[in-house]
Formats: sequence, C-alpha cells, structure tokens
Amino acid sequence: MTDVTKWLSAMRLRTLPLSISGIIVAACLAEYNGVFDPTILVFAILTTLSYQILSNLANDYGDGVKGTDNNERIGPTRALQSGAITKEEMFNAIRINVLISIALTVALIFFSFRSEHLLLALLFFVLAGVSIYAAIKYTIGSNAYGYKGKGDIFVFVFFGLISVLGCYVLFAKKIDHVAFLPAISIGLLSTAVLNLNNMRDIVSDVNANKITLAVKLGAKRAKRYHYFLIITAIVLSVLFGVLYYTSPFNLIYFIAYIPLVLHLKTVKSVENPKDFDPELKKLALTTVLLSLLLGIGHLL
Repeated sequence: MTDVTKWLSAMRLRTLPLSISGIIVAACLAEYNGVFDPTILVFAILTTLSYQILSNLANDYGDGVKGTDNNERIGPTRALQSGAITKEEMFNAIRINVLISIALTVALIFFSFRSEHLLLALLFFVLAGVSIYAAIKYTIGSNAYGYKGKGDIFVFVFFGLISVLGCYVLFAKKIDHVAFLPAISIGLLSTAVLNLNNMRDIVSDVNANKITLAVKLGAKRAKRYHYFLIITAIVLSVLFGVLYYTSPFNLIYFIAYIPLVLHLKTVKSVENPKDFDPELKKLALTTVLLSLLLGIGHLL
C-alpha cells in the first residue's frame, strides 16, 4: 500500500458526500431567495470536508488506541488496526488537519461576513471551535462521547441543524423558516447512518466496552429506533414539500423515498449484523440524493 493510498483509506472518502448534504440544501435555498454566493459555497464545502476528514482520522486513532478496532469488527479494516499508519503518524495528521480546518474556517467566515455582521462572525468562530472539538472527542480520550451513547445527538446537530441552518445563515446573514424542516430531515437521516453503523458493530462494541446508543437499546429496539429516524425524516420532508409547494417539480425528491423504503425492508429482515454493512453506503448515498433533489426541486 502506497503512502497516498493508505492516507486516502484512513480519510474514509466514502463518508464525505454525506457530510455535504446539508450544504447542498442550504445553497439551493439561498439561490431561491436570491442570497447565493459561489465563493461561500466553495469554502463551506471545503471546511465541512476538512471537519469530516478530521473526525475520521480522530475516530481511527481513538478506536485504534482503545483496541475497539480489532478482528471482531465487521467493517473495513482501519489504518491503525492494520498497522498501515502508526499512532504517531496519525496523531501528527490530526494536528495538521486541525490547522487546515482552522484556516478554512477563517477564510469561510471572512468571505461570508467580511467586516460586517461581527456578532454572527463571532458566533461562527465559536461553532467552528465546538465542531473541531466534537470531531476529536468522539472517540479520543477517557470521556469520549461516542463511547457514552451520545454520538447520535452530535450527528443530528452537526450534520442536520448546523449544516443546513448554519450554512444558510452564511449566505443570508439570518435564519429563515424554510430551512428548518430540511435541516431536521437531513439530521435524522445522517443519524440513521450512524445508527446503522452502530447496529453492525453492536457485538464488537459490547466486547470493547464502547457503549453506543445501539448497544444501550439492544438489537431489536435499535431497529425500531432506525425505523423512527427514517420514517420521521420522510414525513417531515413531505411536510416541507406541502408547505412550500409551488410546482409538481418541487416534489422530485420523492424519488429518493423508493430506496429508503427498500432499505427499511432490508433492515427488517437482517439477522446477522454483518448484513448491515452494504446498507451503509446505500443509505448515505440516498441521503445525498434526497438533498440534491429536494434542493433542485425547490428551485424549479
């Protein structure tokens, strides 16, 4: 494995499209309301990707150091687990990525607010600091919140509320009611991706003393929770379509409900946790599809 290949593997590129789902929706809503700025979009995407990569590297490091990533784990082999990257190399990569995230955040806030809206700029600096801290503390340290069943809350907040509402504010310099239902829907679907991952790893996580929400709920109730997340996201996104309806083309995102329903049928029939793994990519990409079609449909 070459140096480039091993680092690309550690960054877990397949997780990156999901992280920008909220950005896509916010950008389309901003375009509809006449406040879109392509420069802000570019830096919002780059900043979000840097946070996601930071989270992935920190997750690899934290789970690797704690021994959570071991031969019992069903998913792809992690970098520390395989020995492709040492603990020192990973820790240095995390520090470099923090600096990159800070630099991109500063650029994003500058291009969004410049010398105006100082209070909003300060608020976003605080949010950026919390985001970086949350990305690192998911699995690193003795108080890692990912080991205490709190990961779902953070994913919902950061992938849904902050991603959609926060990005919309970067464009519009204010919150708009039109962004709330999409923010909640994307947040719920992103949380479902995490829950699916945790259902897959429930056995190895129990053995490693990693207490995710899926571990707390148990296999059967974790499935019910999964149904709740996805069905609620569908209902709220339908409500968005009804409340802001102007044309049949607005509702093209209903197409994304087909793979979501098929996914729920598959999850219901799964008995072996390893069979959840192929569904992760499907659910993540469906969430991206829903975001794209919802945003584009709102413009039509």
